[in-house]
Amino acid sequence: MLRAERLAAQRGGVTLFANVEFALGAGEALVVTGANGSGKTTLLRMVAGLTQPYLGQLSWRGAPVAAFDHALRAAALYIGHAAALKDEFTAEENLFSLAALHGAAPDRETVRDALDEWSLGRHGGIPARVLSQGQRRRIALARTSLARRRLWVLDEPATALDASGIATLEKRVNAHLAERGVAVIATHQPLALAAGAMRRLEL
Repeated sequence: MLRAERLAAQRGGVTLFANVEFALGAGEALVVTGANGSGKTTLLRMVAGLTQPYLGQLSWRGAPVAAFDHALRAAALYIGHAAALKDEFTAEENLFSLAALHGAAPDRETVRDALDEWSLGRHGGIPARVLSQGQRRRIALARTSLARRRLWVLDEPATALDASGIATLEKRVNAHLAERGVAVIATHQPLALAAGAMRRLEL
């Protein structure tokens, strides 16, 4: 379903990584690890269709894809390491706004259910600027409860989460894999994913 062949990335003439290869079928996840500056975010942006590889080829569902390929972008839910919230918006308003970026138009009850799932139900009407970093991260990740995308690309999703938040993250990713979805996740935090579904790549 998702294949990478001989991927390479450069920054300022310096090679970040080269000859990266992997293949993921439906229901499989790739966990990407590596030191700061090794190119994890760059790789994830390639997978999400936001950055062109310096060398190599990505394929989605058997077809080669390039940066900003419509089919890949339509399939991908990308959540970067920054929460990307509007400080003046409430948690609920931010989630509506973020869902719209992925073509979703949830009703208010669905948004509130998503906030409840991420233990944010009591904070739905609070401006994001007064929330903790962990709560802001939960808002960003609540998109996984709304967007129906086959490919999840998550960059350091466990950052600032407590044990309860990480458990919710693991539950959501495992449910996505059980539904035959695909995930590529860069993380320093060990995640308990379904046995047999997880592949590893260290940059």
